[in-house]
Formats: sequence, structure tokens, C-alpha cells
Amino acid sequence: MDLFAPIKDHHHEKRIFVSRIFLSVVISILLLGTVVARLVQLQVIEHEQFSELSQGNRVRTEAVPPIRGLIYDRKGRILAENLPAYQLELIPEQISDIDDTLERLARLRLIAADEIERIKSLAKQGPRFKPVTLRFRLNDDEISDFAIHRHRFPGVDFQPRLVRHYPNAKYTAHAIGYVGALSSNDLQRLDAAEYAGTAHTGKTGIEYANEAKLHGDTGFRKLVTNARGRQIPTDPRDLPDTLPANESPEPGENIYLSIDLDLQKIATDALEGQRGSAVAIDPRNGEILALVSAPSFDPNLFALGMTNAQFSSLQNDQDRPLFNRAVRGNYPPGSTIKPMLALAALEIGATNLTRRTLCIGHYSLPGSSHRYRDWIPQGHGEVDLHDAIEQSCDVYFYEISRKIGIDNIHDYLLEFGLGQFTGVDISGEKKGLMPSIKWKRNAFRERADQTWFPGETVIASIGQGYMLATPLQLANAVAALATRGKRYRPHMVAATEDPMSGERDLISPEALPDVSINNEFYWERVIGAMNGVMQGARGTARAVGEGADYDMAGKSGTAQIFSVAQDDEYDEEEVALRLRDHALFIAFAPLDDPQIAVAIVVENGASGSRVAAPIARAIMDHHLGFAASAL
Repeated sequence: MDLFAPIKDHHHEKRIFVSRIFLSVVISILLLGTVVARLVQLQVIEHEQFSELSQGNRVRTEAVPPIRGLIYDRKGRILAENLPAYQLELIPEQISDIDDTLERLARLRLIAADEIERIKSLAKQGPRFKPVTLRFRLNDDEISDFAIHRHRFPGVDFQPRLVRHYPNAKYTAHAIGYVGALSSNDLQRLDAAEYAGTAHTGKTGIEYANEAKLHGDTGFRKLVTNARGRQIPTDPRDLPDTLPANESPEPGENIYLSIDLDLQKIATDALEGQRGSAVAIDPRNGEILALVSAPSFDPNLFALGMTNAQFSSLQNDQDRPLFNRAVRGNYPPGSTIKPMLALAALEIGATNLTRRTLCIGHYSLPGSSHRYRDWIPQGHGEVDLHDAIEQSCDVYFYEISRKIGIDNIHDYLLEFGLGQFTGVDISGEKKGLMPSIKWKRNAFRERADQTWFPGETVIASIGQGYMLATPLQLANAVAALATRGKRYRPHMVAATEDPMSGERDLISPEALPDVSINNEFYWERVIGAMNGVMQGARGTARAVGEGADYDMAGKSGTAQIFSVAQDDEYDEEEVALRLRDHALFIAFAPLDDPQIAVAIVVENGASGSRVAAPIARAIMDHHLGFAASAL
């Protein structure tokens, strides 16, 4: 062992230290080179790509809703428009106590108390900087009241917007329909991208059926936002040129309807206080001139947003004002089918123009004691086909029904459009029902209920039993009578218009298969009998047709909804109002050049001639340019 060996080797330590320094420098240079290389990649090589991604985080695209198309009547009068209005909005992040704010707004009657929970729920669903609509339209007094108290409501203010408005609300509610707030079901059937900035959509009537035309195309605009998504005021010229330009929305098409606002008003006023419907059609082309259901309602409530109490009141009203009786109401057509049944009987030889029947006030099937009663207890005496239609003799049709048969009744009435969809261009139409042997066999589960009985044919001959039709179908059927079998699909849209160019696209009438009656002479004899109903010496509606300046044809009907025992008599005054017979009337005019066909149904009106016929006369008078008759 070397006693004098050095304890510390300075040269060795120095070499180690130098080598470590060198290694550290190399590693640092490599790391710095990596950082520099990455910076060059990001800032130079991939600059354009990351610049676009950065702008995407900073610039948000917001949908701009289009202006909804307008709706006009046949004379160019506005039926649905868009009006500027102020809506009350709340921004949650600017309010420290939302409960107190909403309660104070309710005390000022700016919102309904029962809406507070719904508003609070909406405020919690989205970002706190997003406004929540409290009211869709404020009137001038409400704006003034809020302006006085605005300092007490930080985070609450009113903003301008366009809202749907129906200036002739109750007169056109069921024909035009209404718009309402988008629901989850609506968003499932609609293009979500097209409705990104839209709050409302058509719910019923023309508004629903023509939603694609009325809505228009959504546009978009660019908004600069911060990391939280809040908009930052920015000059659009400062945005990069690489971003797509703003796209303006395209307004929806304007729609011109065939309905006449004057006829709508006449029919609506005539049905005031009653439940029923009136439909008028131009038999030459199928244009609907009037479509009214009573009672009506105010569609503006749906466009503006109604309270729970308001909606509940409409829903629970026993008169069902939201129910469109014109296209959805199924009623026994009663004696209004007799002219059509007479044509069928003549065509198949079940009767002829000279055959006479003795009406003693009732009829019984061979081998049966059951009496099918006529509406006149003592009977009409001896009648032929003309008399049977003019005086509405039930017994005559009871007798010939056995020879016609239910299947022939079914087939011929289908040719007139009864018991099937008309294909009208509004939503919600019901089919009605024309019974047959096959129908009954398939309609009932129990075998004993599947048999068609002769007595069911008897009551079907006067439009009772299983038979059901809508007022629109009845109007369409009488239009076919007016044209001697020429038929057109009923429609309300007469033209669409490009709001930018003003160019109109007219809707052509759609012809349907003609009614196949081979002997043209039968048409004239049956229509002559219908003329006798209104202007004949013994016509059931002669009081209504009296004094007219033009020839007209019509047929009254009474649809029984309350059964009377065999030996009892029907007393209108003793039957509860809602159990009384429905009153029906169909008519067309002028006789030789038909321009209008009308169907009227008054629920529980009891008498078609006395209650429904005057409404038809008033509608025809106005349309043909004559002084309106007294209702």
C-alpha cells in the first residue's frame, strides 16, 4: 500500500465534470432544436391549418331565421302576416335572485304566476348568458309599465322581433291554422339545421300543410366569441378572409288561397253560438271558397305563447273550439244523400221516373212488424221520385233501398266522394264511413255482429246507421251533382308567390274520375227535384229559396243521434240540447251554370231546412252578388 497516494484526483474529476458539461450542452441543444423545429412546424409549415382551427374556436356561426311567407285570400287580403313586436327577455347570469325577480314581474302582471316554474326550468337548461323569453309580445301599456320599473330589474329587458299575426283570427282559424313553439316531435320530422334559428312552426291547417313553402331557407352570420362562448363586439372587416361570408336567409313563399274572407265572415257569424261547419266549393275547379268550423278560437294565442290556464281552458271546453269540424267532423249525412241515391236507383233499375209509392208515414219490411217512420207522421200520400226528393219522403227511399242493396249504395256514394279522403291540401282530414257487407264482416270481431241485416239497408237509405261523412265530403259531393258528375279535388291553395321577384305559380285544378251515370236525362230530373226543394210549391226549404233572383238546387237533411222508442214521438223541446238531431243542408247555384256548392252542418240544430238552409242561402247570395238574405 502506497502511503503517499493522493486522496483526491483533481484531473480525473475535471475530466468527469467537463464530460458532464458537454453532455448537458448537447442535450440542451437537442431539446432546443426540437422546440425550434416544432415552432417552425406550427408557425411556418402548418400555420394555415392551425390558424383556421384557432378561428374556429374564436368565431361562432349563428343561424339567422328567415321571414315566414304571408298568406292572402282570393282577393289579396292578408290572412297571416308578420308584425314587429317587443318580447320580454331575461339573462340569468345578470340576476342574483331569479325567484324574487320573477315574483316581482308577476306582481306587475308582466308574466303569469303559473309560468314561473317553467321559466326557471328554461333558465337552467342553457348557458347563463343566453336570454330566456318571458313574453313573446308586449302591448304599449306593458312596455310603458316596464320602462318605469326597468331600473328595478337588472338582467330583464325587451327586444324587438317578428311574430305571426292573424288579423281575422276567429274567421280563419280552422282554415289557416296556426303556428306554435317547436316541440321535440317537430324537430324529429323537420330538418334541425333549417330550424336552428326558428322558434315556431306550423301546427294545423295551411300553416302546417305548407310549412316547407312558408318557412324559407335559414341563413347564418359569424360571431366572435370568447372562451366561454360569449359574443365579443368585433368589426366584421377584421375577420380573416379565409372564413366563409355571411349568408342571408331567404324568405318563405307567399301563399294565395281560394277562400273568400267575406264568405268566411258570413258563415262564421251565422254559426255564432252554435256548433257546426260550413264549406263552400267552386264546382268548376274544386277551389274551396269558404271553410268554417264553429266555435272558433284565437290562433294568435298559439303564436304568442299562451299560459297553462289559457290552454287548459281551450282543451277542456265541451264545445271543442280547437276541433276542425269541417274536415274532421264525422256526421250521419241524413237525407242529403237522397239525390245521389236516386241517381243510383235509376241507373241500376231499382226505380224509374214514373213509379209512385203511397207514403202512410211508416214502412215495414215483409214479415216484420217493426215500423221505420217517416219524418211526417201522417205520411206524404202518393209520391214519385221528384216528390220524394222535393218533400224528402223517407218511405219512398225505404222501399227502393231493398232493390238497390247496401253494396250498390256503398259503391255509388263512394263515386261522389263520400266515405273516403278528398285529398284536400290541409292537414287532419277524416275519412268518414260508407258501410257495406264486406265492411261489417271485417269491422266486428263477434260472428253474430258480422251479419248485415235488411233493416240496416233501410236506415242507410236515409243516411243513418253506420254511415258517416264530413262537411267537406258533402260539399264535394254536391259539387259533383252541380256539374252533372264532373269532379275535382278540393283545394285551398290557389297560387304561390316568390316574395323577391313577385312571380306567381298558379295551382291547376286536379280532375277526379267522373260519376258514372250513363243516362244524362237522370241528372236533369234529379237536379230538377232539388230545385223543387228550394223553389217548388211543396219543397222542404221553399221558405229559404223564396224570392231569390236566381235558380238554385238544394237538399235538407236531419241526422238522428238520439233513438226514440217505437211507439214514442220525437219532441224537440223535450230532448236535451246535445241529443237533438243534427241539421244539414247541401245546395248549389245557379242551376244551369253552377258557380258555388255549399254544405252546412249545425250540430243539434234539429231542422236542416229551418236552421242550416238560411246559412247556405246567405253564402250563395253574397258569392253571386245578390243582396244577402236575412238569417
